[in-house]
Amino acid sequence: MTEESSSPFPQFDFMRHDESDDGLFYQEPRLVVHIDDQAIAAVGELFREVISPNSVILDLMSSWRAHWPAGHAKSRMSGLGLNDVEMRENPDLDDYVVHDLNKDSHLPYDDNTFDAVVITVSVQYIVKPVEVFRDVHRILKPNGIFLVIFSNRMFFTKAVRIWTVSNDEYKMDLVASYFYHAGGYEDLSGMCRNPNRGDFEDPLYVVMARKPSQG
Repeated sequence: MTEESSSPFPQFDFMRHDESDDGLFYQEPRLVVHIDDQAIAAVGELFREVISPNSVILDLMSSWRAHWPAGHAKSRMSGLGLNDVEMRENPDLDDYVVHDLNKDSHLPYDDNTFDAVVITVSVQYIVKPVEVFRDVHRILKPNGIFLVIFSNRMFFTKAVRIWTVSNDEYKMDLVASYFYHAGGYEDLSGMCRNPNRGDFEDPLYVVMARKPSQG
C-alpha cells in the first residue's frame, strides 16, 4: 500500500504553527497535568472498564502521569515519549524509551507485544497519524485494544492544523478516520466519557478499536 493511498489527508492538514524540532520544544520537563481532576477520574474509570487486569500496556506519547487507576493490577506499563525526566517521574511506568514519533513512526517494539496501547491527550501532535496507528496495530497482541483519549486543551503551536480548526465532534470523526485508514482494526467506537460535567470542567472523549483475534 502506498503512502498516498494509506493517508488521504493533504500534507497541509498536518502542518503546525511551530515546525521547529519537537525535541527542543519538549526538552524542558513540564510536570503538570493537562486535564482537570474529574477528567482524570474519567480516564481511570475508562482504563478499569476496558483494559483487563494484568495487561501489558504501552503509554504512547507518555509524560509524568499515566492516570492508571489505583488498585487495578497490571503486568507492565511501558512509556514512549519525548522527555526523559517526565517519564522517569511517572510512578506507573516500569520502563520507558525516548522516541520522537514525528521523526520515526516505527515503534521500537516487537510484533504482538502489548495487550493495550493508550494515547492520552496527545494525539493532536502526531504529524503522520495513519502511519503511527498502523504500527500500533503491529505491536498489539491479537484482541489488543488501542485507546485514543483527548480533551479540548493543547499546546496550540504544536498541534496539527486540522485539529486546531475542528470542533469536538469532528475530532472524534478525525481520530476514527485514522483507525480506518490504518486498516486492520475492528469494533471501532467513540464516546464522551463525562457528558454530565459542569460548565467549567474539561470534556473527555475516547475513540478506540481492537486488533482482531487470530483466526
